[in-house]
Amino acid sequence: MRNLDRNTITEAVLARHAAAADPRFKHIMTSLVNHLHAFAREVELTEEEWFKGIEFLTRCGHITDDRRQEFILLSDVLGLSMLTVAMNNDKPAGCTEATVFGPFHVEGAPHYELGADIANGARGIPCLVRGTVRGAAGEAVPGAHIDVWQSDEEGLYDVQHAEIDHAQARGTFNADAKGGYHFRSILAVPYAIPHDGPVGDLLKAAGRHPWRPAHLHFMIKAEGYETLITHVFRSDDAYLDSDAVFGVRQSLVADWKPQPDGSYLVEYDFVLNPSRP
Repeated sequence: MRNLDRNTITEAVLARHAAAADPRFKHIMTSLVNHLHAFAREVELTEEEWFKGIEFLTRCGHITDDRRQEFILLSDVLGLSMLTVAMNNDKPAGCTEATVFGPFHVEGAPHYELGADIANGARGIPCLVRGTVRGAAGEAVPGAHIDVWQSDEEGLYDVQHAEIDHAQARGTFNADAKGGYHFRSILAVPYAIPHDGPVGDLLKAAGRHPWRPAHLHFMIKAEGYETLITHVFRSDDAYLDSDAVFGVRQSLVADWKPQPDGSYLVEYDFVLNPSRP
């Protein structure tokens, strides 16, 4: 194919993918090329602007390492992460809603017995977290695997502290025979997502703030049930209606209750959706 122009190049690119063996790959690439080309035509994209776009993506790659994932941040702030979560986690009424995974989960977090303090040196006001894990029919889910992680009082996760070489404010548990869980940690606080890189520049150009409302991350797994990835948010947080990554759901908002000794208590019950046959 020669002498392609702005009106014919899209079909030429699509023709190159016509022999793709994987039908899902072919479908995705066809749609992607169509939308990308339509976008470029709609905004009359200049070469200079496209080069700036390539530079932006290159910077995202350069700043990404084992402690920071700039592409997840980019997906989050564009709402793409939450869109894919919403499309792929349609649950029956009463089941706990899913939300974004985020870039700070760590595989192989320490395993604790119920009641343990996972802060492990993380600074913050002490907090007791407790509740139950049940199925959609109200049945207890004994032994459910609960993975939890959060930031410290500075709004930073342990992996963001270069000087910390051990897990803090993160850990795993197994629910008891009645589906109950309880552990100690620290009070969740609002924090800014990393905004000293290209995603931060994007937010600044858009006139947006980088703040997330205070929350705990949970990932819960149990045989016979869909894996749940979600947050529990503090009800008194100022950023609930302007979360930088669009992750808030009203059903995930809970009260953090002050206790006489100066600590806090948050109670939240999770409801899992049965796995599809």
